[in-house]
Amino acid sequence: MILSMLSQFNTQIAIFLRGCHQLLIHVKWGACALVALYLSLLSGLVIGLQYDYATPYYSASSLDILIPYGHYFRSLHFYTSQFFFFFTCIHLVAVLPQTASYKDIEWYKLIATLPVIILLLFTGYILRWDSTGASAGRIAESIIATIPLAGGLLDSILLSLDSSGLRKVYIQHVVGLDLILLVLLWQHLRIYRIKIINHLPICGAMLLFSVAFYAPMDPEKLGTTYISGPWFFLGLQELLRYLHPFVAGVLVPSLLVMLLLSIKPAYLQHRRCIRILFISMLAYAGLSIIALLR
Repeated sequence: MILSMLSQFNTQIAIFLRGCHQLLIHVKWGACALVALYLSLLSGLVIGLQYDYATPYYSASSLDILIPYGHYFRSLHFYTSQFFFFFTCIHLVAVLPQTASYKDIEWYKLIATLPVIILLLFTGYILRWDSTGASAGRIAESIIATIPLAGGLLDSILLSLDSSGLRKVYIQHVVGLDLILLVLLWQHLRIYRIKIINHLPICGAMLLFSVAFYAPMDPEKLGTTYISGPWFFLGLQELLRYLHPFVAGVLVPSLLVMLLLSIKPAYLQHRRCIRILFISMLAYAGLSIIALLR
């Protein structure tokens, strides 16, 4: 009886994995990522024209009230940015076997886009300057300050929230990081182009998703002792409870990036690195769930 149930379970798992594989190879995830990027840029332009970094929380929250369809454009920008990262990750998994022929420099540039996208998402959270954004900015400053020798210089260039407010974060979000992302993706974008008209279903799905779900805005609440950070930093936030900020906030993310750089199929140890990366991602997901449930 038990053996029969296990056999059926294994069969169902095999069917599920085959379905996932078919989904990976038949859906054009790269095109989905580009559609999300274009929608994010266009909605970001609308928001950027109304945003004032001198009064960040008032400026971000007033979009929902004072600007026609402001809440929709804020939601569209927020969710399409998340979708861009999500589709980019799936695209990397789907095309990984094809990257064996890539030159090392091109491979490194493509992998480097992932942390840059995360930094774009992160600076977007900070620019809201609600309870989540403000605490995320303060934590980021504290982590940067632990970097030996260069910590103070990096903080003065990237954040310096006390002396510059959100001016530098705003510049990084709308100019600096965007230019870096463009440089990293330029060769890729020059070869692979899309027409939005050929991808209307995914475009329409993201437009409708932003109607159904408002982008979060977390006002400060008196008596709150714990604030969850952005979803992609929840695991890091939990690690900060157990490890030194430099280890949790700098070394661990750096090791994950190094693992990503090592999974190119042409490398001898890429299978082992993929297994280690997969286990690391499971552990990070577990830490994120713990942080979310606090």
